[in-house]
Amino acid sequence: MSKDVVMPALGMAQETGTLLRWLKNSGDTIVKGEMLMEVETDKAMVEVEATASGILADVSAQAGDVIPVGQVIARIVGAKEGIQRDTGKQGNKGNEENRRGEELSPRISPVAARIAAEHGVDVRQIKKGREVIQKEDVLAFVAQTASPPAPLLKNLPTNFSGEGSQTRVLASPKARRMAKERGVELENVRGSGPNGAVIAADVLAAERRDVSVKRLEPAAETIPVSNVWRVMVERLSHAWTTIPHFYLARDVNVTRLMSWRDASKRNIEKITYTDLLVKLCAAALAQHPRVNASWQNNALVMNQKINVGIAVAIEDGLTVPVIHNAQALSLKQISERRAELIARAHAGKLSLNDLRDGTFTISNLGMYGVDAFNAIVNPPQAAILAVSRIAERVVPINHQPSVQPMMTLTLSCDHRVVDGARAAQFLDALANLIEEPLGLLE
Repeated sequence: MSKDVVMPALGMAQETGTLLRWLKNSGDTIVKGEMLMEVETDKAMVEVEATASGILADVSAQAGDVIPVGQVIARIVGAKEGIQRDTGKQGNKGNEENRRGEELSPRISPVAARIAAEHGVDVRQIKKGREVIQKEDVLAFVAQTASPPAPLLKNLPTNFSGEGSQTRVLASPKARRMAKERGVELENVRGSGPNGAVIAADVLAAERRDVSVKRLEPAAETIPVSNVWRVMVERLSHAWTTIPHFYLARDVNVTRLMSWRDASKRNIEKITYTDLLVKLCAAALAQHPRVNASWQNNALVMNQKINVGIAVAIEDGLTVPVIHNAQALSLKQISERRAELIARAHAGKLSLNDLRDGTFTISNLGMYGVDAFNAIVNPPQAAILAVSRIAERVVPINHQPSVQPMMTLTLSCDHRVVDGARAAQFLDALANLIEEPLGLLE
């Protein structure tokens, strides 16, 4: 029995995904759970696992294609059916070529793969200076291989543009627009298009080479953004304009929290304050399940599991990997899982499961010296906790001024799910646990 391979969805608002590359070739044998392809979705660049065992067949999408969510792009078929299909199309020779092509295909980062697809670069031609090809390698290759201009059409008049004695450079409309936006004179750009025409890639290559390209007067620069960033903008804009936000702030004394972290370092070498907060938030959410609920399809959904997402800034935007069943994990398990997720996020290796089913989010900007901020709720979740830096402040202790380490927490809430009183009770419970973590034992 065959199994469809479709473009996956990670969020309700996602409409399309970009195929970065296949990790298997047509005709290859696949085991369920093996990584099949790399895609860029609305949340991140992820590796997608095969959902069945068999042979990859009927591949209809190529690297760089933007594909609607749910569209079938290949099939995983049984061994017998796969052999019949493969024999009918290309025979044993084709199989050998596919296998040989896979062996020659180098490892490449998701960002580099996307850039290579955009510029039509065969990554096998890129000289490998390291184990995994990075975006800098692709950009350098694009710059180095920009073709010199071919002779212009013979019937073009000298004053093609009609402006004095200057010859109008043959260029695509997009290249002209990009050159104007980036302040690049087309006369100094080598064209690689038909008849030496300058195309958009030539403008980008000339800008990256930073050769003697004459600049026009400074102009505003338009920077192309990744699909991850674009969809992040769309999702947050939609969340900001459709969710009735309200905010609660609370200053907490973190003396006990700091002592807890110091003591935990004996057994957990790389423990962070975020790890402690995940543990404490899970405990507070168990006491106040309404804050762990979701608003979906105009209805309130009470989530049975506590899945805490951690906002992580990556090169192409923002992603929120999830620590599932946080309430059932030890502090060491949370720390190990958090470190693993963040490493995979920065490497572009998050899986679909890493990003699914979050019920609450923590956004910690304390390491950037932020005193306080308001975060945007991550739908369909009910709340997100914004965490500031730890700073010494003068506060009253037993009616006397005292210098204490303090942290500001700001809880952003969806008023459709939680009201002010419920949110305040949750924040109070969390603050009490932070100021006295031994409350976890109760």
